[in-house]
Amino acid sequence: MFNRLIIYASNVEVTARFYERFFGFKANREPGDRIVELVSPNGGGIIMLHPAARGQRRGQSIVKLVFDIEDVEAFCLQCARDGLTFGPIHIAEGYKFANAKDPCENSISISSRAFRDKGTS
Repeated sequence: MFNRLIIYASNVEVTARFYERFFGFKANREPGDRIVELVSPNGGGIIMLHPAARGQRRGQSIVKLVFDIEDVEAFCLQCARDGLTFGPIHIAEGYKFANAKDPCENSISISSRAFRDKGTS
């Protein structure tokens, strides 16, 4: 069972605030622990923010975090008002998605795929 994903962050606090602000995660910090755990109020996997090593290049991974969003257009508009700009909205087979980057230049995507009517795809 998938439960956790580590993001190596050049700035853990900035990255934690990003996921709290735009995706509703709650940051859990334990004294003496350099990892910040981000927990979604809707359940699902936990994002663990780990300080990146000095030699790690930003955004070099081939992982993309995908967030289930029913109304992609409305979410993009709200995020734009709050300072996060997504790229164009793409229409796939029965759903929409858009892409952006987090503060560490990791790829993120919002997608209505989970809400599509599978009978029409």
